[in-house]
Amino acid sequence: MLVERAYAKINLTLDVLGRRPDGYHEVDMVMQSVDLSDLLWIDKSDAGIRIESGASNIPLDERNLAYVAAEAFLRKANISSGISIGLEKNIPVAAGLAGGSSDAAAVLRGLNRLFATGYSLDELAELGASIGSDVPFCVYGGCAVARGRGERLQRVHHQMRAWVIIIRPPVFVSTADIYGALTPKQMTQVVRSKSMIESLMDGDFERMVGLVDNRLRPATQRLYPEVAEYAERLSSTLGQPVHMSGSGPTLFLLAPNERRAQRSYNAIRGFMKEVYLCRFI
Repeated sequence: MLVERAYAKINLTLDVLGRRPDGYHEVDMVMQSVDLSDLLWIDKSDAGIRIESGASNIPLDERNLAYVAAEAFLRKANISSGISIGLEKNIPVAAGLAGGSSDAAAVLRGLNRLFATGYSLDELAELGASIGSDVPFCVYGGCAVARGRGERLQRVHHQMRAWVIIIRPPVFVSTADIYGALTPKQMTQVVRSKSMIESLMDGDFERMVGLVDNRLRPATQRLYPEVAEYAERLSSTLGQPVHMSGSGPTLFLLAPNERRAQRSYNAIRGFMKEVYLCRFI
């Protein structure tokens, strides 16, 4: 048996460039891993794929991306062994944090180790692209500019170690509906990834915060006004910008050091249930 950790991600930028012929949207976004994570215990078994978890709000069958990843890996490696996966969920579900995609990526990395198949991360990321758009990024982790559907990656190595306060409002959103609600004005050919990467490489925290932007946010807040209400309350209470990850509903704030992050975390805990203190990795 071995253990793999699956890290959440946030979007520092998310620009939507238009609709593709395949029905997906062309995106350009900077994604960053944070140390909020799920844990997976992976082992061989007699037959089949079995997922066990104490989480009551996730499927444990082929609807779970970890299951899909196990199927895809076994098929690629021509392995007939069964697999058992124990999953401890800490990343909020359906929250724009790539929890399911990160679990899938952890399964790919774990099975590669378990069976000593020797696939490179590039090969695992290529396999992950057939599972979900965020899976290739989650295979690598860290920071990257993601383009296309999100599967074309330009990895970025920087030393910024900002703190992140993640807030998961009690709202459930539909990513498909949000993309479908985008107006032409919310799509752009002006992307912020280059400037964002420059700020990360320079270690310029204030500039980085000023560049954080998510083109999905207006559509999410129009369809789910509760998200806008939570963001406004948080921003008003803390006196600082509040950002949204992915298609939402998760919101986040950035802090340059642990002291400021802890102060914001404590203030938010007074009126929000799901709050997480973490940092860039």
